[in-house]
Amino acid sequence: MVDAIDQLVSRINRILQMMAAGWLVVLAFVIIADVLGRGLFSLPVQGTPELVANSVVTIAFLQVCYSIRMGGMLKDDLINAVASPAVVHVLRVGGYLLGVALFLTLSYAAWEPMLFSWEIGEFHGEGAMRMPAYPVRTVLVAIGILATTNYALLALREVEAGKPA
Repeated sequence: MVDAIDQLVSRINRILQMMAAGWLVVLAFVIIADVLGRGLFSLPVQGTPELVANSVVTIAFLQVCYSIRMGGMLKDDLINAVASPAVVHVLRVGGYLLGVALFLTLSYAAWEPMLFSWEIGEFHGEGAMRMPAYPVRTVLVAIGILATTNYALLALREVEAGKPA
């Protein structure tokens, strides 16, 4: 059962990472069009600042879970090189559990603001484009839950790997 959950979560992580990369490419073209339009024709792409401001947080969070699974979040080569395997094992388990606590807390703290944002139809931005805030708030909660799951799976795997045969 844990293996099936692990595979599903890994697949979701990869999909979210690819979505973030794709959105980053789209955003780069919007920024290029805005800069060229502004510089060459004095016609900026309307809403670019609002789009960029809302997208940066979403893009960063969509990549978090993939980074966690690839070992890019809590890794210190110096400690791995100088500490005994038992100490490294304990530190890894502790680090993964801290990740669980951090992202569980983030999800909990962001839950009510997300619900309220959906309820009132919250928007950000002024002028040319107003961006809905509730999708970004929803991504924060969803990624927090997924990151918590990733760290819990990593902790479980690390505990299993440290058991004597």
